[in-house]
Amino acid sequence: MSRSIRRAVARLIWTVTGYRMRSEPAPTRPTVFIGAPHTSNTDFFLMLAIAFDLDLKVRFLIKDSWFKGPLAGLMRSLGGIPVDRNDPASIVEEILAAVERGEEFHLVVTPEGTRGAGSGYWKSGFYRIALTSGFPVTLGYVDGVAKVAGLGPSIRLTGDVGADMDVIRAFYADKSGVNPTNRVEPRLRSEDQPS
Repeated sequence: MSRSIRRAVARLIWTVTGYRMRSEPAPTRPTVFIGAPHTSNTDFFLMLAIAFDLDLKVRFLIKDSWFKGPLAGLMRSLGGIPVDRNDPASIVEEILAAVERGEEFHLVVTPEGTRGAGSGYWKSGFYRIALTSGFPVTLGYVDGVAKVAGLGPSIRLTGDVGADMDVIRAFYADKSGVNPTNRVEPRLRSEDQPS
């Protein structure tokens, strides 16, 4: 898809959703983008608008059911990577193998899973991928109250899960998501397990 078409699609998404982009400068090197709070299917379109506006090559994790039927080709062309929920660990290995092969892309991960459903914890795949690959983590966001979406700062993980998550929690503290009732506080299960 050409740059002009991508920009036109981004403008259409901003117009239709009523959101606007407010973003720090886009990272120039591969990074793991957190997409949060993930509270609505609208988040997908906002992520595309951000990527298209900032001319970023992104890959994103999405459940494998999106790759069945007529949407499969479209999802792959947009950068989708199917996730088998019965074997989520394999996706981390697949991403790390792509990084080792020298593929350059920004990986978008929604650690809340499916719009806030589940255990009340964020999934830790983004953390493991970023720490193992050495990629920084870019804090992408959606704020339904202010009707803005964009990229916040990029941070380097230290390996101190509690301290790293405190930084992430502080950033997302005032971000509501499209549907605030579906928001999950940024917390990894390992933070609450005895060491």
